Amino acid sequence: MTYINNFDDVGRGDVALAGGKGVGLGGLSQGGLPVPPGFVLNTAAYADYVAANQLEAGIHELAALSPHAAPQDYAEASKRIRALFTGGTLPHAIAAELGAAYGRLGDGNTAVAVRSSATAEDLASASFAGQQETYLNVRGTEAVAAAVIECWASLWTARAMAYRAREGIEPDTVRLAVVVQQMVDAEAAGVMFTANPSNGRRDQTVISAAWGLGESVVSGSVTTDDVVVEAGSGRVLSRRTADKEVMTVYAERGTREQPVPATRRRQAVLDDRAAAELAGYGTLIAEHFGTPQDIEWARAGGEFFILQSRPITALPEPAADIPDTWPVPYRHGLYFRASIVEQLPDPLSPLFADLIDGSVSRSLRALMAGAVGKEVIREDDVGLPTINGYAYYYYRNSGMWRVMGKSLTAMRALARGKAHMGVAGWREFSHPRYEQVIKDWSAKPVGELSGEELLAGVQTLLDAGTVYYTAVQSIIPIAATSEISFRAYYDKFVRRDGDPPAQTFLLGYDSEPIRAEKSLYDLAAWARDVPGLAAAILNAPTAALAGPQRTGFPPAGVDPAHWQQWHARFQEHLGRFGHAVYNLDFVSPVAADDPAPLLETVKFYLRGQGNDPYERQRLSAARREDETSQIVARLGPRRRAAFLRLLRWAQNAAPIREDALADVGLAWPLLRRMLFELGRRLVGSAVIAEPADVFWLRLRELRSAVEFGLAGSGTPAAVAITGADRPVRAGAVEERKMLWRGQAKAAAPQLLPESRWMERAFGSMMPAGPQDQLGDVIKGVGASAGRVSAPARVLRGPQDFGLMEPGDVLVARITTPAWTSLFAMASGVVTDVGGPLSHSSIVAREYGIPAVLGTGVATQRLTSGQRIRVDGDAGTVTVAD
Repeated sequence: MTYINNFDDVGRGDVALAGGKGVGLGGLSQGGLPVPPGFVLNTAAYADYVAANQLEAGIHELAALSPHAAPQDYAEASKRIRALFTGGTLPHAIAAELGAAYGRLGDGNTAVAVRSSATAEDLASASFAGQQETYLNVRGTEAVAAAVIECWASLWTARAMAYRAREGIEPDTVRLAVVVQQMVDAEAAGVMFTANPSNGRRDQTVISAAWGLGESVVSGSVTTDDVVVEAGSGRVLSRRTADKEVMTVYAERGTREQPVPATRRRQAVLDDRAAAELAGYGTLIAEHFGTPQDIEWARAGGEFFILQSRPITALPEPAADIPDTWPVPYRHGLYFRASIVEQLPDPLSPLFADLIDGSVSRSLRALMAGAVGKEVIREDDVGLPTINGYAYYYYRNSGMWRVMGKSLTAMRALARGKAHMGVAGWREFSHPRYEQVIKDWSAKPVGELSGEELLAGVQTLLDAGTVYYTAVQSIIPIAATSEISFRAYYDKFVRRDGDPPAQTFLLGYDSEPIRAEKSLYDLAAWARDVPGLAAAILNAPTAALAGPQRTGFPPAGVDPAHWQQWHARFQEHLGRFGHAVYNLDFVSPVAADDPAPLLETVKFYLRGQGNDPYERQRLSAARREDETSQIVARLGPRRRAAFLRLLRWAQNAAPIREDALADVGLAWPLLRRMLFELGRRLVGSAVIAEPADVFWLRLRELRSAVEFGLAGSGTPAAVAITGADRPVRAGAVEERKMLWRGQAKAAAPQLLPESRWMERAFGSMMPAGPQDQLGDVIKGVGASAGRVSAPARVLRGPQDFGLMEPGDVLVARITTPAWTSLFAMASGVVTDVGGPLSHSSIVAREYGIPAVLGTGVATQRLTSGQRIRVDGDAGTVTVAD
């Protein structure tokens, strides 16, 4: 039996033999990198030691713990397993090979590092680093053998066992190899990431450095110098030189800490030249392994040594720097994050930004022309430009004054339904017209349209949606005014001590979001009655269900007959409700494209969680009618008439507002199909790398491609450029995505230019609060009464819906009708944007959960899992942790 493998003999497929660390060192050595000499005591030695000492049964009995076992249970099991290992005897064959290999490293007293190398360690899919032990400055054959046994035992530390249990890794599937490597008498050491872990940039190398041995860096016991290097050029982009108080050095056996000499405490460990040299090694290593690497390094005598390398896990997508200035594109104007912008919480994709700007300005000009005259808003008076990617309503100063001068006239005209506005205009004109435009374009097979026709269809559908949204915006103030008027009259002239709040009289009505929730509840109830179907849905990963939902083919483990019934029913739901937008930007999929968020809600109901929406609505309606009867019975004729007139007005308006908002994205499924068809053709013409990259083109680029014939149904010009090594716009698309990710982390100001007079004049009208709130209490608007203390769940969009746990407080920038399915799980709602009459408040009241809206900073200040107290009466969110 051969128990020893030299680094040069270990290949990438030898994880089962040499463990993750051993494979990493083998790759480094074979790549010609400066790796200190050493060898791997392979997993066969571990297996034979366990067998020779008859440890396997005892290990399995002690290690068979639940992922939910208490920490003390893991600690006790680990202690007993370690005793089994340290009480064993090293077989002669293993001891002989180990001693001979160690002897080849020097004179029999060479200082070595003895490091564990687990078969489930240092893999790209999971970070097991640090779960097992490392022993430094080990000298002599007997000491090396003892350290090896301690390493084997460390496979069963409490932390390692708990980690593997959470990851679903069975105890009998792991083995441990041991790396024995000559120590470097390091004057400096540290770690290096060949991609920036803070922003995901693959073109930036991040180096942490300290004096002495690297153990203090890895363990986090010393403050390091941090240097960011541009990978391609070696240019130092930034550095932070720390006050380094302690360093790790050799002791007679092992290591010890000692103070850093005063002259070196604030001295940079690596100058720019040394940092560039080290970063160059990092680039070579990343290229060798084909993925970004987490590297440990040391420096001795002016030379660098690579001690280990493993893939970086959980590396974010590359992101540009977060913007910190907000320059306006046009002077002499005002910029607002309000109205339609409330449905655009994130930076805009480039194509949507180009298309929506002109669409919004055309719609607003048409609206005002129909209400009060053509000259009120002129060509350049309004727009929807982007600043750092975020959409802002722009009004030129002169145009603002003209609009304000006509505002009362315009509001009266719109309330009367002029320009097809108001409830009647929405019902009789705007909504039917929107449906007709969609119907007309739906009749044209997308795959048979030319590139010019597809682009025209996209613009037409987006314009129709924008005009529709403008009509919806005329309903919102009607609904708001009706509720405010009823509440004011009720609180001043009707309400007595013990009477319910005004919102009680507005609950229990149907609206499109509530009907969508009932539909999902009905789907779950039906599936529960089909033998085997509910279990199959619950056991299958949501992603595995979403794909077959699009293709129609049953997923593995689901009876085809049952699946066909389920597929037809769920498709019926998507056909009616799947157009609800999470975000107006068409880069974001709707449920019709990606049903995963809705499937999570179905699973929630299948598990028997949540309340019956029919019963909840029935109870709300019964209480509403009972309280109404009691109030009416005690009022005199005049107050009764006024009370009932205002009540009916508010009761009629609120559900219509939700119905109108729910259909804003009616054209989005078709519009996205058209864009994906254009994208598919541009992939064939080597313009972009994948169909979804079409969203990241500028409109002028897409038009040029269409005019050049690259998006025709047959893409006749494809041959001219398919020889390119990579798609011609691939680099630009990657840069724009990276820029977008950086912008998405910013907190966009509500008003620009930022000034005190702007805040005083318009701040109270904005849908989000100030962004300079400090302390543990975040203030917003109390939009639904009640109090709850629960974990926060910060969700950026539908891609995060699967993270929501029943009882969490939903924290989001905004919520639209498409978010309603999450309210059944939530114990409270907190948003950056919104007010007492927004969608979030109306739905939260229906569900009877507290809501604090318009905080401005909740998604920036709160983190998932953090315990918070939501007070819907006071309008505050308090950080409890």
